[in-house]
Amino acid sequence: MSLSPLRNRLELTSQQKLMIFILSMSLYGISNMITELLPEFRVGPVELKVEYFIFIPLIFAILFNSLYAAIGASVGEMIFGELLLGQFGGISELEKFIQFSLAVFVAGMLVRDPRNKRQLAVAAYVAIGIDQLLGTIVDIAKVYIGIEDLEAVPGLPQSILAIEGFSFLNAMVVSGTLFALLPTLYLVPRLYGKVEPLLGMKPRDGRAASSIKDFVTPRFIILAIVLAFVAAAAEFLAESDNAFFSWEWEADFGSGAFWISLAISIIVFIAAIAVIRARKKQKPKGESLS
Repeated sequence: MSLSPLRNRLELTSQQKLMIFILSMSLYGISNMITELLPEFRVGPVELKVEYFIFIPLIFAILFNSLYAAIGASVGEMIFGELLLGQFGGISELEKFIQFSLAVFVAGMLVRDPRNKRQLAVAAYVAIGIDQLLGTIVDIAKVYIGIEDLEAVPGLPQSILAIEGFSFLNAMVVSGTLFALLPTLYLVPRLYGKVEPLLGMKPRDGRAASSIKDFVTPRFIILAIVLAFVAAAAEFLAESDNAFFSWEWEADFGSGAFWISLAISIIVFIAAIAVIRARKKQKPKGESLS
């Protein structure tokens, strides 16, 4: 068998990349709406809450394309979790966008074989670890620089290092295990090989995915460091009352804004699924992905 047809199937078309972007954006946007409805619990200094369902973009990054899944999820959070709810933080949104996209992208690229549970476990903790670690470093820097006051937590020492360190470990243990590791280990092996044909794609394996050495290069490391500094600078500007383009919806829609945002994200997701199904039916009967 010639390798050229196989290589063509492994390379995504612009339409496939767009569909991955839209699916990740809409589905993660829906999950953000759901987390807004979930209650928060506090046991002493321990705060138990669902910050995000990071396993959703992570699954897209592992099974499909890491870059477009990561960017799509970040855009979905910005549109459905911020803009449509009338709470846009301006330049400070750049910090979350860069951190979250970088975390999901790196974690997705670490998985060469979606059937390997060890790789899936590492990717799950790397995704939430990068996002939480970068945010922790920025929060500590803001206090030491003096642009933000220390917010004491009952039951913890009056130290920003202790507070942020405990918060990081709490997020890694609670969110990293319950909302990253377990769903990823359960869903990825069951979806692998079944959802890719819907987009006309060949399932990823060790040959299709890039190895770690292929993307963790000096150039990538430098780019990641630069992006981290840009994210930190954006947050510093926002905390210094220079949150450019920030705005808040003055119209009093109450909880109606939430349901409007949720409805739009669901409509976008259903429309994307409908397009995929229509494209699949239009394929010639003799066409095969195997």
